[in-house]
Amino acid sequence: MTRSLIILHPGSLGDVLLAVPAIRRLHARYSGLETLLIARDAVSRFLGACRVIDDWMSLEGPAGVGLFSMGVQLPHELETWLNRCDVAVAWMEDSAGALRARFQELNVPQIRIQSPSSPTLRARHQSHRFLETVEEPVDDGFSDHFIQIPSCLVKEGMVCLERLGVPRGRTFVLVHPGSGSAHKCLNSETLAVIIQSLDEKGVLPIVIEGPADQQAVRHVLQASSRRPLILRNLDLTALAGVLVQARFFLGHDSGVTHLAALLGVRTVAVFGPTDPDRWAPLGDHVTIVRGPSCLCRSWEAVRQCHEKPCLDVPTEEILTPLDASGLAMF
Repeated sequence: MTRSLIILHPGSLGDVLLAVPAIRRLHARYSGLETLLIARDAVSRFLGACRVIDDWMSLEGPAGVGLFSMGVQLPHELETWLNRCDVAVAWMEDSAGALRARFQELNVPQIRIQSPSSPTLRARHQSHRFLETVEEPVDDGFSDHFIQIPSCLVKEGMVCLERLGVPRGRTFVLVHPGSGSAHKCLNSETLAVIIQSLDEKGVLPIVIEGPADQQAVRHVLQASSRRPLILRNLDLTALAGVLVQARFFLGHDSGVTHLAALLGVRTVAVFGPTDPDRWAPLGDHVTIVRGPSCLCRSWEAVRQCHEKPCLDVPTEEILTPLDASGLAMF
C-alpha cells in the first residue's frame, strides 16, 4: 500500500496559491508518497485537476470536522489516508497542540505544524515563508510559480467565452474590479476609464464578477459610458480556462490575481494598503502598480481612511504595461 503525505491548508484562495511552490517541493521531496491536500473546496479541486496534488478533501466537509474535533469519528476515506501517512504538514496555528495530538494519536511519524505568519520566520514574501516552514530553500527562478492546466479546462473556458458571445481568436483583457476587501480596490471611475481606453484600442474588455464582487462591478458599470461584457460566478476551473486565453489580466490584491499570475497570464496587480513585498504574485510577467505607500498602522485605520491615497494610481501607470505588451497593435 502506497504511503501518504497529507497537507492541511485552511487559508483563502490567494494564500493557498502562494503555497503552491512549497506544495510542489514537498511533492518532489516525498516522491514515493501520495499527496493529499485538505483545503477549501474550490482551490483543492483546481489543484487536483492540474495534478499539483494526487487527491484532495474539502476542509469544510467531514474531513475538517473530524480532524479538529476530538472524539468525532473520522470519515473512512480520511482515516485510510491517515493510517498510511508518513508525513503531515499543516500551515496554521496550533497553540493548544490539539491538531498535533490528533496526528500523534494516529501514529503519524513526521508532523510539521507552523503558521506562515509565525514571527519566528525570517523570509519576507509569503510564498517564501511557506518554503521556510518546510525547510526548503528559496529559488531565484520562477518555475515553481507556474501551473499548466489540462486541455479539458481550456475547452471549458472556451465554452464560457462562446456563451458570452466572444469569437474564437478575439483579443481580450480580463478586468477584476473586486478583491477580498473593498479597501484594496481602485475607485470605479478609474476602472471605467481603463475599460473605455481598452475598448478604444480595439481590445475587448471583459469584467469578472464573482459572488463577492457584485457591488464593485455595479459601481464600475454605473461609471462606464459603454457596458462591457461580464463573466459571472464561474467556478475556479472554468475561470482558469478563461484566464489562460486572455491577453492580459488587471486586478487587485486578490486570489483571482494570484490565479492569473500562476497560470502565466500577463498581469497588472494594483496594490494599496497591503504590502506587495509580502503579498504580490511573483514573476517577470507581473507588473505591480500602487500609489504612495500606505501610512495606516492597522487594518482598522485602513477601514477608517476614506481618501485611500495608496490607491491613487494614475490610469496611465496602469495602461503603460498593457500598451507595452502590444495591445495597441490590435
